[in-house]
Amino acid sequence: QVQLVESGGGLVQAGDSLRLSCAASGSTFSNYAMGWFRQAPGKEREFVAAISWIGGKIYYADSVKGRFTISRDNAKNTVYLQMNSLKPEDTAVYYCAAAGAYFSIYDARSYEFWGQGTQVTVSS
Repeated sequence: QVQLVESGGGLVQAGDSLRLSCAASGSTFSNYAMGWFRQAPGKEREFVAAISWIGGKIYYADSVKGRFTISRDNAKNTVYLQMNSLKPEDTAVYYCAAAGAYFSIYDARSYEFWGQGTQVTVSS
């Protein structure tokens, strides 16, 4: 019931920044926790960041703390991931996801709806 479309990926150099956007439609955006996950070739999908609709609590993977910032604009039905100081190991397809209810906000299995992904490539 929620459609998600990511944008903003691209090819950048190490140390550069990107801002990913995820536009949501089809349901009440503010009722969902929103998460960002990423998947590199040959690796499992991993948690990056999330923001809860309850009080806007924010969660980050240790690997991106201090570099990435997640935010949401409920009026625009959009969630963002600001990525600074990018590293080659950040290279992956980044996915936006929505969870109406969850056991763990870190677990991809908690998320019901997923975007198509946007490629982020960081060169050294």
